[in-house]
Amino acid sequence: MKIDQTATAKSIPSAPGTGAALPVAIIAALVITGLYVGREIFVPIALAILLSFVLAPPVDLLERWRLPRAVAVPLVVVVAFLVLFGLGSLIATQITQLAEKLPTYQQTMRQKISSLKSATTAGPLERAAQVLQSLGKELNKPENNAEKETDVSLAPAPEQQTHPIPVEVRSPPPTALENVSSLIAPLLHPLATVGVVVIFVVFILFQREDLRNRLIKLAGSNDLQKATSAIDDAASRLSRLFLSQLGLNAAFGLVIGLGLWMIGVPSAILWGILAGIMRFVPYIGAFVAAFFPLTLAIAVDPGWSMLAWTAALILITELLVGHAIEPMLFGHSSGLSPFAVVVSATFWTALWGPIGLVVATPLTVCLVVLGRHVERLKFFDILLGDRPALSPPEIFYQRMLADDPGEAVEKAEEYLKERTLSDYYEKVALKGLKLAHDDMKRDRLPITRLAEIRDSVVELIDDLADQDDDARDGDSNDTETEAAINASIVPMPELPFLIREGLPPEWQAEQPVLCVAERSDLDEAAALILAQILSKHGLGARVAKKEDVSSAGIFRLDGEGVALVCVSALDDASPAYTRHVVRKLRRKIPQAKILVCHWMAENDAVTKNAGKADAIATSLSAAAQYCLNLAQPAQPKEGDGILPLRDAALRVVG
Repeated sequence: MKIDQTATAKSIPSAPGTGAALPVAIIAALVITGLYVGREIFVPIALAILLSFVLAPPVDLLERWRLPRAVAVPLVVVVAFLVLFGLGSLIATQITQLAEKLPTYQQTMRQKISSLKSATTAGPLERAAQVLQSLGKELNKPENNAEKETDVSLAPAPEQQTHPIPVEVRSPPPTALENVSSLIAPLLHPLATVGVVVIFVVFILFQREDLRNRLIKLAGSNDLQKATSAIDDAASRLSRLFLSQLGLNAAFGLVIGLGLWMIGVPSAILWGILAGIMRFVPYIGAFVAAFFPLTLAIAVDPGWSMLAWTAALILITELLVGHAIEPMLFGHSSGLSPFAVVVSATFWTALWGPIGLVVATPLTVCLVVLGRHVERLKFFDILLGDRPALSPPEIFYQRMLADDPGEAVEKAEEYLKERTLSDYYEKVALKGLKLAHDDMKRDRLPITRLAEIRDSVVELIDDLADQDDDARDGDSNDTETEAAINASIVPMPELPFLIREGLPPEWQAEQPVLCVAERSDLDEAAALILAQILSKHGLGARVAKKEDVSSAGIFRLDGEGVALVCVSALDDASPAYTRHVVRKLRRKIPQAKILVCHWMAENDAVTKNAGKADAIATSLSAAAQYCLNLAQPAQPKEGDGILPLRDAALRVVG
């Protein structure tokens, strides 16, 4: 029996993404291993890259002052490293002075420890501790003394014991060369690292254009304009970010140092420098640096006032800088999520030690900025960035799929703090329904799920029924909402509000507008949205299901008192079916005007004949505006954005 191996191999399904995930995992493991093994090389390179972002603006400034780059780069580098060496020597001096004074603080610490013990001794806890100690002694007591006697009898007599002869090994006194080598050896590694950093900084500042061109070639040589603007924008943003953070953190350290000096904490300069450095680690850096001055305040002051003042100084300064000054200067410019900050700090510290902790956030910011501009590195922005991973329409669609309209309502309420209800429906809800329609067309969404999505949308609409469709002046703190509002800078135009008594007689019925779904449950959900918006603006509307426009259901459709029929369709790919629906509605309700709402159509894409429809709308705002203008006594004008159909030629509204 011959087996077709090709057919057999094709019949075995492979795990999705296995072939692509395995090489990526191998490459990631090799990169991490290389970063760890080659940390002696990569640490200076990383420090040089970060310093080059900080030093590039001063170099550009000197070049604008007509100073050659051959002079500007060495001058800036020398000044920068002189400042670093000065800070290093100041830190060493402060540490030496602190080490000399530490023994004088022992008596204060003993007094505080004894006072704490006396405060916790008397009472039931102390008695319970004593009982537990006595029980422990009883449990540890030997079972009998026979073993002791046996051990003693077996022990040799004192006169029989032999004492070892002590031997002392003395090394010869070190020579002058050995003294010099022992003094220089600990300094060789830091000096070598500093030298490598200096060389790389100078090289990067001299060869910035060449390195930029090579990065553009790697990022996307097919679109030089986009790649060039992306790289230049990323470099300028990083330079401004690091300079802003450097200046702000230096001011933070200066305030902390001066405050600790006024309070009387020893080595206040050291703790100010440490606070400024550690603040490069967001969220936790300032509080980690606060541990040392707080501990020293406990050891120095016999009372507790110095501790209280020190804690208040650090807490108030951090809150003021982090929540007032920093957002005012450059917003949430780190671009990292809190989870990414913790993960990056852990990752880089595990790889490179304490230096990794300091450079963790700047390095991760570089990766995130590159991910926002370079398509091949986009996963860095998705994994580590603070921008939402899903857009508001995607979140809306995902919540409808999960049958969880409650979270969608919460997001909608955040959105409604700044925008109108109709704006939310058009920019979020309808776009979410379009995503569902796209999945249905690609056979990724079963037809049976459409009714569930419609029911979830109905529940959402009911929960938002008490919201007014008027202008908002609130402020939302939700990241997804901010992303949605920033994506649509121009808000939806405000719609007029009608009074039923002032309308023409044919429009004074309770529900003069009939919204019908053309084909699917998604069309019905969109029709429900339009009906609610019209009702909130004084024009009553009701919704007919998709079965009501079928060949059998059209006879049951109630058209009494209807002045306008809005056909809701998320897809304009079947103009013949749309014309068929319009003809049936025209025969059933001849007195009503007909508006076809193609929610997914582009303004310049709808060029097909709409049969006997009066107009076509491609957006919620255009459809609502047409309905409201049509109900008013004055006829709508073409200048109002409403273009009726004439002579069976299609005209697009909106």
